Amino acid sequence: MVEIQEKFQALRLKHCAENITMVLEQGAQKNLSTLQMLHRLLDLEIEKRRQAMILRCFKQSKLTEQPTIDQFDFNFHPSRSKQKTVILGLMDLEFIRRKMDIILIGNPGVGKSLLAKTIAYAATQAGIKTLFTSAMDMINQLVAAQEGHNLLSKLKTYQNPDLLVCDEIGYLPLGQQGSNLFFQVISARHEQKSTIITTNLPFAQWGNIFDSTTVATAIADRLVYNSEILVMEGKSYRKKA
Repeated sequence: MVEIQEKFQALRLKHCAENITMVLEQGAQKNLSTLQMLHRLLDLEIEKRRQAMILRCFKQSKLTEQPTIDQFDFNFHPSRSKQKTVILGLMDLEFIRRKMDIILIGNPGVGKSLLAKTIAYAATQAGIKTLFTSAMDMINQLVAAQEGHNLLSKLKTYQNPDLLVCDEIGYLPLGQQGSNLFFQVISARHEQKSTIITTNLPFAQWGNIFDSTTVATAIADRLVYNSEILVMEGKSYRKKA
């Protein structure tokens, strides 16, 4: 038994090594065939690996919450109920396979971030590499990397995830350096990965966020090209609470 466990470990079948004794005992009690016991042992390995992958995806996502779609109040405002079918459709995560983007536009407190986090959390539970960040935190990290001559490595942090959620675009202007860095992230992800943007400003006002109308137009053009745009209206849900 020890030799078999060591061979499982050598093959990196950790959970097979840990559970083989238990599976053999259960197999003897239930009169299972050798093939049935092998199936059980391998199923345990696969399931444990799946759980580890999900946990790893969640930790790497930088999410601090685990929101689910049943927490989203579709009756809070007509704009939510009108778009319910579209929103629920996004939860199947097919848009990630299609490398689509999602843009959530609306005033503060209308549920943009909650919806973005809900989709992001669902993605982690499907084993999809995901990253959640605020716009300003991403830009600050990139600016620091540029000054530290480590920009290319840091850019990959935001360019590589299958789903990037960039929250709260529009609350503060990004300046010339920040705008250029943001453009590099979006340009690299365009038609390669999926991005979710939450913003309090309509596209016509994106010139106020980015350094110039030209940069704003270039960024918006890439995001809109293959995207689902949801406009969320109403007063702040937080004020209701």
